[in-house]
Amino acid sequence: MTIISKNYFSAILLTAGLTSIASCAGDTAVNAPIAQANTIAQRLVSSAVAQKPNSPQFGKPIDCTLGKDCFVLLYSDRDPSPAAVDFGCGRQTYNGHDGTDFAIPDAKAMAKGVPVIASAAGKVLRVRDGVVDRRLQNDTDKANVAGTECGNGIVIDHGAGWQAQYCHLRQNSVVVKPGTQVQKGTVLGMVGNSGMASFPHVHVTFRYQNKAVDPFVGPDAKLGCNTARNSIWDKPIEYVPTGLIRAGFADRPPDENAVWAGQFSETKLPVNIPALLFWVQSYGVLKGDREQYKLFAPNGETIINDSKEIKAPSRTWLRYAGKKNSTNSPLTPGVWRAEYRLTRGDRILTEVNREVELR
Repeated sequence: MTIISKNYFSAILLTAGLTSIASCAGDTAVNAPIAQANTIAQRLVSSAVAQKPNSPQFGKPIDCTLGKDCFVLLYSDRDPSPAAVDFGCGRQTYNGHDGTDFAIPDAKAMAKGVPVIASAAGKVLRVRDGVVDRRLQNDTDKANVAGTECGNGIVIDHGAGWQAQYCHLRQNSVVVKPGTQVQKGTVLGMVGNSGMASFPHVHVTFRYQNKAVDPFVGPDAKLGCNTARNSIWDKPIEYVPTGLIRAGFADRPPDENAVWAGQFSETKLPVNIPALLFWVQSYGVLKGDREQYKLFAPNGETIINDSKEIKAPSRTWLRYAGKKNSTNSPLTPGVWRAEYRLTRGDRILTEVNREVELR
């Protein structure tokens, strides 16, 4: 019997992530400063008084159920230094990230189509489409998208000084044009992987008077994570800094590219495969977290009971454990069952149960 175990880290997420682009961002605010004149008895001097933010209510920009078929992978960076921190004092962000990334599990879900929707009523200002979908893996890939980092994107004027920028839509999916009036919930296109993106998602940046606003804390929040939270979401969105992306079985060692592509989703496999590997892809793991893998044969025998401490934090995490198929210790036909648990101290962060039939 051989137990196979290996760690993978998503380097591209640590360095690239998603950024907004000049050609798709930053118009002059719609509402100019308000001119306030002095009384007749005073000298005729005018001064600009900045418009105070109203209290907008924005919906999430994706038609899905959070925690079921989509999740927030990255938040806005609230640290002005080269370090990075999200509003929950966690590390699910990177330096300079100015928006929120609503992700879907893989390219197969992307191909089926997950709608990107308008977070509020407004007028479309700018649109770009035609940028190919591809997962960035290295510096060469990043260089190739220079100038189109937002990928296929849309900028909408939501009124009263507010705009929103929607990025990384699927190629040739954008269905609105400049000048189009949209309502809250209007479909703009489909979630994609275009531009500076290493996973399928929609990135949304809200701006008030041309300044990015973290939607979880509002426009008047101080920098850092220890600040008052006046969310501009129309419904509460739970802060989930650690969670499950996908899990399944594979007949060979999986890697990030294969998993994000949607491979290894089978629930039935040939019994003569070279190995049976149970893999789990998570996000937001921290140093000191502990994960436990269990694998059970069709007769109920425990084949693997592997518990290890995570040695370094990672925004995305892929690990697997399994059994080789050999003459001396063959895989047997029937339903194999696997269990996974991720814990932080005495808290259970993620529990996964999966089955696969070998025949």
